[in-house]
Amino acid sequence: MVEVTYHCPYCGAVTGVEREGYLDDDCVTREPLEGWEYASTTDDPTEREAADGIEFVCLGDAGEGDPGNGTREDSSARGAGGGANDPDPEKDGCGRTFYLSFRRSEDGQRVSHRTPDIDPPRFDFRP
Repeated sequence: MVEVTYHCPYCGAVTGVEREGYLDDDCVTREPLEGWEYASTTDDPTEREAADGIEFVCLGDAGEGDPGNGTREDSSARGAGGGANDPDPEKDGCGRTFYLSFRRSEDGQRVSHRTPDIDPPRFDFRP
């Protein structure tokens, strides 16, 4: 077993979980993927690896950024780093839930977690 780290897509805080050396991770998202079943970080390692992914709670001071009126400020509004593209191993967690999803296969083919858009964005910039 080794400790594998992931960063929170909300605040960038880094958290870890003991895992087997073989990893088949697909993505870390703010919302659970439709049809995926998630294990808790406190579940038995065998149960975690048998699930479709792991549900994390970003541990730390969930009240960080509370301006005193019971509401939380967005970390970007405070000018703090962190978030989906800026991991910060020194940051305390935000208390939010995020999801690690493993790759899945059916009949030898990888199951895509993305659903096709009816009108996907175009990047060719032609009318």
